Amino acid sequence: MLKTLFTTILLLTSFSMLAQSTITGNILDETKQHLSFVNVVLYESENETPLKAVIVEDNGTYIFKNVKNGSYIVEASLFGYKTQRSIVLKIDSTKNVTFDFIMKEDIPENLGEVVVVAKKPVITQTAEKLVVNLENSEMVNSNVRDVIKKIPGMLVTNGNLSYAGQSNIRILINGKQTNYMDMQTLLREMPADNIAKIELVQQPGAEYDADGSGALINIILKKNVKLGTYGTLKSTVGYVDGFTFRKSASIASFKDKINWQASASYSRGSWREDLQIVRKVGNETYDQFSRSPFDPNTLRLSAGIDYYLHKKHTTGISVQRTGSSSNRITDNVTNITSNGNMESLETDNKFERDWTLYVINPYYEYDDEVNKVTLDFNYVDYNSTNENNLFQVGQSSVAYDNQRYFQDAAYKIYTYQADYKRQLGKKATLSAGFKFSDVDSDSDLKSLVQNSSGEYVNNSNQTNRFLIDENIMAAYAKLNVSVDKWSFSGGLRWEQSETVGTSANLNTSLDRTIAKFFPSLSISRNITEEIAANVAYSYRIQRPSYETLNPFVYYYDPFTFEEGNPTLKPALTNSFRFNLTYENQPFFSASYSKTDDILFQIVSQNDVTSETSRSTINLANNENWSFSLFAPLSFIKGLEGYTGVIANHNKFTSENLTPVLDTSKWSLTWYTSAEYKLPWNIQSEISGYYTSGGLEGQIEFDWIAGIDIAFSKKFLDEKLKVSVELEEIIDRKFYGAINYDNVNANFTSDWPRRNVFLQLSYSFGKKYNKSKNRKNSADDEVDRIKTKQ
Repeated sequence: MLKTLFTTILLLTSFSMLAQSTITGNILDETKQHLSFVNVVLYESENETPLKAVIVEDNGTYIFKNVKNGSYIVEASLFGYKTQRSIVLKIDSTKNVTFDFIMKEDIPENLGEVVVVAKKPVITQTAEKLVVNLENSEMVNSNVRDVIKKIPGMLVTNGNLSYAGQSNIRILINGKQTNYMDMQTLLREMPADNIAKIELVQQPGAEYDADGSGALINIILKKNVKLGTYGTLKSTVGYVDGFTFRKSASIASFKDKINWQASASYSRGSWREDLQIVRKVGNETYDQFSRSPFDPNTLRLSAGIDYYLHKKHTTGISVQRTGSSSNRITDNVTNITSNGNMESLETDNKFERDWTLYVINPYYEYDDEVNKVTLDFNYVDYNSTNENNLFQVGQSSVAYDNQRYFQDAAYKIYTYQADYKRQLGKKATLSAGFKFSDVDSDSDLKSLVQNSSGEYVNNSNQTNRFLIDENIMAAYAKLNVSVDKWSFSGGLRWEQSETVGTSANLNTSLDRTIAKFFPSLSISRNITEEIAANVAYSYRIQRPSYETLNPFVYYYDPFTFEEGNPTLKPALTNSFRFNLTYENQPFFSASYSKTDDILFQIVSQNDVTSETSRSTINLANNENWSFSLFAPLSFIKGLEGYTGVIANHNKFTSENLTPVLDTSKWSLTWYTSAEYKLPWNIQSEISGYYTSGGLEGQIEFDWIAGIDIAFSKKFLDEKLKVSVELEEIIDRKFYGAINYDNVNANFTSDWPRRNVFLQLSYSFGKKYNKSKNRKNSADDEVDRIKTKQ
């Protein structure tokens, strides 16, 4: 009953019959000559809501048809003339209303060539987050992954993200979790032009889910707030490990009280991952090399509609469908050397994966500028099918039994959320909300092994089906207050999660209930007009992903496999941060976090079978110290951007392991991002980083660096934009090592370098300058699913 009532509130709208009245008039200059190409916008006089917009034709006459009873204002604007507004025009019966405009010239002194200059990305720092505002900046980069590099201190290596020595980064889109998505594909293919701003949430407040021990990246997409109908066509081609391309089209329209938008894209990706592991097993040396190219084909469809019922009421719905298909063959070669003799085993790992994702998100919003209520429902349906064949090729001297895996996964997520915000005067706001999520996951693994007669038979030691049913209920309250030079923000979030997992093969079950309060607090003070200081604290929980809980055994090559751990406990993190800002930009920061029962990927070696395995365990704790300096580059003439350094110390300890694990390391990272306008109005960007090395779990890695360069130029009255990007210019591989217990291994990871992309983007249609803003609806809970390429 509750579900039916909630859905009804979100989806039902009421429409009224339109009166057959018109508002019309002439647009004249001071000599009484008709003017053409004037923008004319019709507003509701009561709340300044833009309803319709037209462009005056050659006869200098505008007309708005089918205007309902009410009070209206008409506005006329044209470059070089002062904007004119009508008196309040009242429509109370079926009739025509006429209002003429006399436009007066508005020529500034010393008016020369008109140059439209795009604003640079604006970076601001608050107690809780760092914000990179891209709304009005000229985007050169073509995808989200490149834009994330604009976040000061964020490193992107081989599609993996890290910040201040931590790689447990979670990504949100409009506040909504994306852990169930194929994130590497998402980062490479989501267009950069769709992004309004990126928030690096370093100290999440009570309004965010408590899940996660590291920073959050919240990507805020642009809303269609322009009157009129317009769209964009894009085509991207490039060369990575092979040729790649992406075609996309989008269209949006905002007329009367209806705001809708739709988009479609198709892409063929190209990527490659190479991994070499050299390790000692007694007197033997195992040299394992894997080369894994893949080229996923992805189709994305999305649409959304907003209906402005009244100046205070808005309802709408958005839908998304994403599907991807990827086939790849990983070549594995293992050379085993003992007493000067070498044996080899060559295998291929043929991997076929298809997945589809459906998301439906209806909402309702009430906003009277004092009170704001948002009701939000989110439904996610994710399905994937995988077939993996690991078989011997060539004339190998080492015996091996071929294996075959079928792994299917299905996830359904229902999320209900209600948020309330009240303005308590000019300097205080109170927020509160409730959220309920229901997640059902079904992971089915069928493992087969080839016998001596060539038939594939069931491997009962590995075949398994794992079901998880998880409910998370949450409620929060948050208060923001400003007094003179002081600002205070305090919040408390309560979450209760109930997780039930069942393993068919192991005949075991996981039944866990966790209920906790999660406080957050921040205090800021303006020291001078330019300098401010703030401190923040947050307490968070990191729940194990569904994939790590699955007790599956999955082989990557004949001697390397991964297995799940259904006994994992959530990790709990206390985090503190201090910031100094100059003119609201970051200047200096220091942070400290301590995580108990941290989820830690450990590599173990079996000296009898010579196999290495990777699994996730709960380590005793992790401590992380981080210090950073930030400086803008605007003091260099013509250059916009920033540079900075981060000093980081990571420490992992556990007395529960044998031998005891106690490892720590300092690292130093330099980063920069800059923009410069070249001759012929060519916009250029460069971003780069260098890190002296660090700890990635057990792996201690060497220095690594990267540089990207991009150029763009507009043609055809700025409707056509041509962009060229050179990516991963520095050819530096990832070198790491593990020396713990009986594991003595060196790792070399490589991926495509010196990639090039060419993008053409063409904009069409009409849009007007007046906008109607609607804030994003509330966050929604999805899940913690992690998928492989």
